[in-house]
Amino acid sequence: MQNDRGGGVGKESSGAPLDVIAGSLRRERARTGLSLTEVAKRAGVAKSTLSQLESGTGNPSVETLWALCVALGIQFADLIDPPRPTVQVIRANEGPAIHSERADYSATLVASCPPNARRDIYRITVAPGPGRESQPHMPGTVEHVILSTGRALIGLIGDPVELNPGDYIAYPGDLPHLFQALAPDTTAVLISETS
Repeated sequence: MQNDRGGGVGKESSGAPLDVIAGSLRRERARTGLSLTEVAKRAGVAKSTLSQLESGTGNPSVETLWALCVALGIQFADLIDPPRPTVQVIRANEGPAIHSERADYSATLVASCPPNARRDIYRITVAPGPGRESQPHMPGTVEHVILSTGRALIGLIGDPVELNPGDYIAYPGDLPHLFQALAPDTTAVLISETS
């Protein structure tokens, strides 16, 4: 750890405030399932130092932050510029379609599976009403939905997207999200992906 004159992060001077670093450290440690003690040991820093950083206090040196990144298996940018929510919408007739020569059949890839990911597939049936508000799932979860029938508002709470049959949306499942039917007999396919 260094003092304010010694080149540490500082509260505002580097553009990476301590609260951003604190949140990133807590998020990444939760993602890995490692204890405070284990991360500190792997990084070669004192447990009290890591505890201070996770609470948004202290003044870490670049070397301390790099060591924590290595211990958590993340890039330095992930610590000072955390990932932002990514929402992707593909409408029913959008996307590259591959057609069969032998049948009236086409396949459109809407999302490929990243390495080391787990996907669960669900068939969803929803009636009109207040909608299903879901609390955040495990860190790194992404939900993919293709609306089959009906109409629905789907996505992050506060910014859901209206979908029609055949439309696709992807959104961070580790943030609060909503699925609200706007028409009777609304059905969808939901894929929950955790990396």
